[in-house]
Amino acid sequence: MRKINLLVYSLALFLCFCSKPQRQLDEVRVRLTKEPETLNPVSYSDAEGLQVINLLFQSLLVVDLASDELKPALVVDLPVVERVDSFTYFNYEIREEATWANGSPVTAADVAFTLKVLKAPLVNNEKLKPQVEFISDIVVDQNNNRKFKLKCEGFMPEMELLTGDFFILPAYLFDQERLLEPITVASLEENTTTLENNQRIKAFAEHFNSSDFSRNKELLQGSGGYILDSWVSGQYLTLTKKQDWWGNKTNTDYLSANPQRISFQIIPDNTTALMALRNRQLDVLENIPAAEFQQLKQDETFLQDYALYTPSSYEFVYVGLNSRLPKLADKHTRQAIAHLLDVDNMIKVSQQSYATPTVGPVPPTIKEFYNTSIQPYSYNVQQAKELLQTAGWENRTDGWYKKINGQQEKLTLTVSYKAGNTVFENAALIFQQSAAEAGIPVILQAQEGSLFTLKSKSHNFEMFFRSLSGNPFVFNFKPLFHTSFASQGGFNYTGFGNAESDAILDEVITTQDQAQKAQLLRRLQEILLDEATFLSLYYQQERLAISKRFGNIKTSGINPNYDVSAFTLKE
Repeated sequence: MRKINLLVYSLALFLCFCSKPQRQLDEVRVRLTKEPETLNPVSYSDAEGLQVINLLFQSLLVVDLASDELKPALVVDLPVVERVDSFTYFNYEIREEATWANGSPVTAADVAFTLKVLKAPLVNNEKLKPQVEFISDIVVDQNNNRKFKLKCEGFMPEMELLTGDFFILPAYLFDQERLLEPITVASLEENTTTLENNQRIKAFAEHFNSSDFSRNKELLQGSGGYILDSWVSGQYLTLTKKQDWWGNKTNTDYLSANPQRISFQIIPDNTTALMALRNRQLDVLENIPAAEFQQLKQDETFLQDYALYTPSSYEFVYVGLNSRLPKLADKHTRQAIAHLLDVDNMIKVSQQSYATPTVGPVPPTIKEFYNTSIQPYSYNVQQAKELLQTAGWENRTDGWYKKINGQQEKLTLTVSYKAGNTVFENAALIFQQSAAEAGIPVILQAQEGSLFTLKSKSHNFEMFFRSLSGNPFVFNFKPLFHTSFASQGGFNYTGFGNAESDAILDEVITTQDQAQKAQLLRRLQEILLDEATFLSLYYQQERLAISKRFGNIKTSGINPNYDVSAFTLKE
């Protein structure tokens, strides 16, 4: 039955492709794993929507995927920072060339409008609202409507990124009745109940939350180089390049809109997506499973038309040990468990060696902050046994025992992970076999996603496998490791932390001295490795294929791992 279903699905895909408009020469076809829920630049909720929105709208700052550096997009330069008493001001100036789809200039008033939308009650802005909470006001230059400063409470280094990392909205298009115009950004800090009863806010929210701002191509027009041309549910959506786009006048290679047409094909099934790639129906495919990627590397015919890329990602896999449990309270016990994690084998089995071991949550590619003076735990069963003895465990014929709170307790471990994740499942199986060699029984527990998260937050676990995504700009690990986040509901699931690590975490987010930050982060990695509650295993490498029809390929560890707007058609 499975083969029949696959055949039917593949046939449906073939018919779907045949029903699309004839492919243009300068068209890039990209796979989406699912249809975006919305293209609203404020209320989007998935990576697929964000990938498309990035081509329609722009933020003040942008990441250049050629170098993974933060650079100015809608603005002339990175912000000038002023610190006055307890406030920090970020000074920006919008590029003179920047225009909206109707040709009108982007101004500071559009930035102010955007902040109002992000802060206003009743608006579907729950995801982005926390990101701009620290921005208390905007001050527009009276002599230049492109200059402004953002007034912020306190200071943290990541504020520079956050003040420039939200899509700027066209006030002329999104608020045609000028409902929010008389409302100030500062006033949105007032009593929520009062604001919710404001008739202007209520009217705007009702309009903005409507389906019109989810997929209406007449409204979803930003300052980016593309406009939404068509969207056929369940099949594809297509963007076309703006004529005479302002970004092409800036002489900056990271602001680009080169392909005339970008077509996103909605293909949920990996097997079907790979079939479409092999049939030359796709130009770009990312997140290729490791085993299939290896097969593509051996396919000489395929390699004549496609190039394969493996940029190092900012997503890492780690093990969490619940140090609150009496049997895991001694760090020597946790270190013993660390020596039973055969990381090299896990990488080989689940990643086909497309991963890099790490000593901590800082990516090895960030050489300035990565601690090269320490090494990850080696797989060593004998050393694990010695550490268990040091922790007070007695090795008997049927396992390890220790007297805890007056009771003899046998060392067993329940390892949990999200059901359906083969990477975690394989890692857990490998650990189970290694632990058995050391005489530790391990029970594997695959859990549905929401249950897994709930149990992690409530500290109802012994050991788990998880993954986390980061970026090369922000190293605020306080929510993960500070003891103030270790209570139920906090993100410090493992209970890690002491006075020294808390002080380091507090200082990392306030210091502006890069050398000092590097020293602090290296010391944090040492403490994490020694305490062995949060065991970082490896950083993954992305796997993608891109048609050789195109040049100017920029790949990155930052999603979506390539800049499709930069592609140029080869002669």
